[in-house]
Amino acid sequence: MQEGQVRLFNHLGSKSEGFNVQRGYLMKNDGVFHEKGVDVKIAVDILVGAYEDLYDDAILISSDTDLIPVIQKVKQLGKRVEYIGFSHKPSYGLIKNASETRLLTREDVVAFQFNEEVSNKGQHNQK
Repeated sequence: MQEGQVRLFNHLGSKSEGFNVQRGYLMKNDGVFHEKGVDVKIAVDILVGAYEDLYDDAILISSDTDLIPVIQKVKQLGKRVEYIGFSHKPSYGLIKNASETRLLTREDVVAFQFNEEVSNKGQHNQK
């Protein structure tokens, strides 16, 4: 999982499309890593962006139902929130509260990974 995240962060960080990749804190407990404080960072970013009118539509890629109050508040401020989750384990609370929902299937993710690998191979061959 960590290797995949590193590849994703490197890919997003190398793009010029305005991605701002921020990492949360990982804590190891009994040999298992757990993220800490990520939901709070997401909530603050969404709220600050709404109050400072930095966006019209927020795209939330998280199934953490702790974010429902944030979604409700920014919608009251006239913003839209699109929830993107995974079809095998959707968050019905986020579906109910989001302005729009997209659930990714395994095929969606595999197709993206394949396209990225092909794209990256082509870039390496051009160097």
